[in-house]
Amino acid sequence: MTTKLILASSSPYRRALLARLKIPFEAISPDVDETPKPGETPEQMVERLSRAKARKVAAAHRDALVIGSDQVAVYNGKIVGKPHDHDKAVAQLREASGRTVVLYTGLVLHNAATGKEQCEVLPYRVTFRKLTDELIENYLRKEQPYSCAGSVKSEGLGIALLEKFEGDDPNTLIGLPLIRLVRMLENEGVTII
Repeated sequence: MTTKLILASSSPYRRALLARLKIPFEAISPDVDETPKPGETPEQMVERLSRAKARKVAAAHRDALVIGSDQVAVYNGKIVGKPHDHDKAVAQLREASGRTVVLYTGLVLHNAATGKEQCEVLPYRVTFRKLTDELIENYLRKEQPYSCAGSVKSEGLGIALLEKFEGDDPNTLIGLPLIRLVRMLENEGVTII
């Protein structure tokens, strides 16, 4: 691969996922305001933010393919972001208990040299077990998933809170849909295998 590949993200989870493809890349934090716009659907929000992240990094790296991604969880029609603290995480997990939550993940591959952009928004459904306050407290004390949308880290102990997954690509749940990304990269001439 001769084209520089950049992941427009500060997420260690997305970096770890992209590293699975065994292609060289660098990660640059895009520093984008992630405040939802009035009337914006979750799908519109993750698409807008994924594009904004990729375009911001691409503006300073005109020779790169830039990956932008964003994710939100939706409980009962409400967007639920990262809790950032214990009390908000408790509230999020109580609300999710026994319910199916939809995660929407936006994915953009922006070619800074040509301006060509590929974009998809992928849903992923997660059904939670019935959660007791004791289970929630034990989980949060051990995992501290305060930087994860919906307060659960499925690739860690959070798996013990979950009943069922429904979606096309399990990587989507963690925040970077690799199956779709591989196809996007191939469309830009990047060979993975």
